[in-house]
Amino acid sequence: MNIILKSTITCPNCGHKKEETMPENACQYFYECENCKQVLKPKQNDCCVYCSYGTVKCPPKQVGTNCCE
Repeated sequence: MNIILKSTITCPNCGHKKEETMPENACQYFYECENCKQVLKPKQNDCCVYCSYGTVKCPPKQVGTNCCE
């Protein structure tokens, strides 16, 4: 299985989009929008900001593990 490490995060506050490289073996709980400076946290029942606001789920979720929760 190929793991995708690039995900585009869309800020729910201002709509700014940026492609980021996700960590391979961990989840990212906080993300600061470079445009409006809003600090994003995962939505309820999501393990990280990529699962909540990204175009691609985090690598642990892609391989089917729950290491983030």
